[in-house]
Amino acid sequence: MAVDAAQAVHEKFLAALAAGALPRCDESPDPAAAGLPRAEAIDIFLSQLTSRQMDRLSRHLQARGEGYYTIGSSGHEGNAAVAAALRVTDMAFLHYRSNAFQLHRARQLPGGTPTWDMLLSFAASSEDPISGGRHKVIGSKPLAIPPQTSTIASHLPKAVGAAFSIGIARRLGMTGLPLPDDAVVLASFGDASANHSTAQGAFNAAGWAAYQGSPMPLIFLCEDNGIGISTRTPTGWIEAQFRHRAGLHYIQCDGTDLVSAYAGACEAADYSRRYRKPVFLHMATVRLYGHAGSDVQGAYLPKALIEADEARDPLLKGAALMAEQGWMTPAEIADAYDEIGATLARQAEEAIRRPKITTPAGVMASLIPPKRERVRTNTPSAEDRVAMFASDASQMDKPMHMARLLSWALADLMLAYPEIVVAGEDVGPKGGVYNVTAKLHQRFGSARVVNTLLDEQAILGLAIGMAHNGFIPMPEIQFLAYVHNAEDQIRGEAATLSFFSNGQYTNPMVIRIAGLGYQKGFGGHFHNDNSLAVFRDIPGIILAVPSNGRDAVQMLRECVRLAREEQRVVVFVEPIALYMTRDLHEEGDGLWTSIYDAPGEGMPIALGDVGVHGDGTELAIVTYGNGYYLSRQAEKLLAAQGVKARVIDMRWLGPVDGDKLLAAVGEAKRILIVDECRITGSQSEGLMALFAERAPDKKFQRIAADDSFIPLGKAATLTLPSRDSIVAAAKELLAR
Repeated sequence: MAVDAAQAVHEKFLAALAAGALPRCDESPDPAAAGLPRAEAIDIFLSQLTSRQMDRLSRHLQARGEGYYTIGSSGHEGNAAVAAALRVTDMAFLHYRSNAFQLHRARQLPGGTPTWDMLLSFAASSEDPISGGRHKVIGSKPLAIPPQTSTIASHLPKAVGAAFSIGIARRLGMTGLPLPDDAVVLASFGDASANHSTAQGAFNAAGWAAYQGSPMPLIFLCEDNGIGISTRTPTGWIEAQFRHRAGLHYIQCDGTDLVSAYAGACEAADYSRRYRKPVFLHMATVRLYGHAGSDVQGAYLPKALIEADEARDPLLKGAALMAEQGWMTPAEIADAYDEIGATLARQAEEAIRRPKITTPAGVMASLIPPKRERVRTNTPSAEDRVAMFASDASQMDKPMHMARLLSWALADLMLAYPEIVVAGEDVGPKGGVYNVTAKLHQRFGSARVVNTLLDEQAILGLAIGMAHNGFIPMPEIQFLAYVHNAEDQIRGEAATLSFFSNGQYTNPMVIRIAGLGYQKGFGGHFHNDNSLAVFRDIPGIILAVPSNGRDAVQMLRECVRLAREEQRVVVFVEPIALYMTRDLHEEGDGLWTSIYDAPGEGMPIALGDVGVHGDGTELAIVTYGNGYYLSRQAEKLLAAQGVKARVIDMRWLGPVDGDKLLAAVGEAKRILIVDECRITGSQSEGLMALFAERAPDKKFQRIAADDSFIPLGKAATLTLPSRDSIVAAAKELLAR
């Protein structure tokens, strides 16, 4: 019977120790010259031995049906030396081959139980201290290691954001944040992941910022094992790509050699901490066993190459170093290795008996982040507001359109909460494409109003990383269609963080997106995108769509409250076609403008609150955004024909408060759903189900946009609901 790869590597290691047949360390740097003391070297090596035994154990647990994750760290144990070179307060965004890093970092914070904690994660126990049994992840709140799932390289943009936030905090004089002002940030990944567009965007963003002189204390750790699952990386590819990349300082080391790894990591940490610049630390590693438990390398790699890789086992080289320096004999290493294995095996038998998640409620308990305790509110003085709005004083008592009202609301919020940072393309001196961020740069400066490069992944990653460091970011995406370039930053990163960290890590933010259809002078589906489906199925996020300026102001304030106090991820979609709209029924009526409600004025709009116009009982029109605007026009025409209707503005499309919506419908006998998004995947699908399940006594139907992209020019609205099509649909429903 064939011996599996993990067992083969294990037996070769023990045989080499028993025979004293360890590789020579002729090419290894001198430990003393590298500044590596004996005690530190032994500790690193013991962390590496422990990581290897944990890998072996995870496979045994899986074979017994008691473990569920076998992407191991074998061959990548050199990252323990990186942990030794960094501080516990240096936040680390790690990939899945980082057991040794976490184990060694735990040595720097006495009192922890790292192996027990990780075994609980292996066994998917609800007592797992990082994810609560939801996933086997590398992560620890006390160790400043936010958990990452396995989306390829998606953690790199937020590492850039976290590093950038340190410099912003310094400029603003903010203290008491999670990251000290002299911290560096680490992001690790493999050579195959370096090719991913998300990774390339992060490298570019970090280099772009550093090239301009922005502080970016960040270490990109590329653990280069030469292969991605079964596809080999061309020899020399990573070095050729990154040695001379603008804005990145390149350092190379051998992760299979403990001393070389330590020396390279110390050089990287010292450079990044001293100069506040990004480093690309290229660490050669080797992948032992294959990609995961089910992956058999022999199916796609020649035997000679597998054996050559096994000869580069970091444990063999580490044992040779210990023996040559006289720090541990081969027999002592074998005893330590066996003792570690036996201890882990005993712990594992206890870990697999610990409680598991057993209910749907238990699974979903951390979808919604915990509320913050004792969140301090801030009410700026009247004098501060007068000074800030001096140039707008003559206009603030006049009815204004949504774009202007939102601009003032943003200014008030930034004045009240210094942790708010606005970031996006052109949000600075230009004031945004639609002037919504007008004068914010003038009022608050470039540290709080950040003009970003043209990359939505970088914008959202910046926001997520800044939220890790105590900021409330308000990133702007210029057009709804552009978010699809970066939607995984919302879906795979921002929305999952609380879930996979059991509520310990959060990224509160308000993502402002200009979007939806009906633009008269700017067509094409890249600017008239009428689909919100990408947000509707992301658990835990809030989706807000205001229809008018007064609501937009109050809803934006509620969104910021939700982020600050409840740590929520909020998407705030602003209908572009309604930004400058002033009139409702006829030119000059001004019915779609509003006076600006200063903070504390007006009627607050809480999450789930709906808007209701009219009290008719024949028909309820349920809609949002542009649909509410058009439905108000249709309601007037229907009233002239004797139809008593009410128009309901949903405002909050996720989560939908079914109770409030049904209460708003009230006694209306018929319900017409007007949805400006496409028939397939639109909000109307969920509303049809809601009314079928909870209001079966009522007659209802929907009108939505055709399943089509939006063309340019006069044809831009042909596939969308209109005032007249709403009237026609209402009459059809009333005739039933």
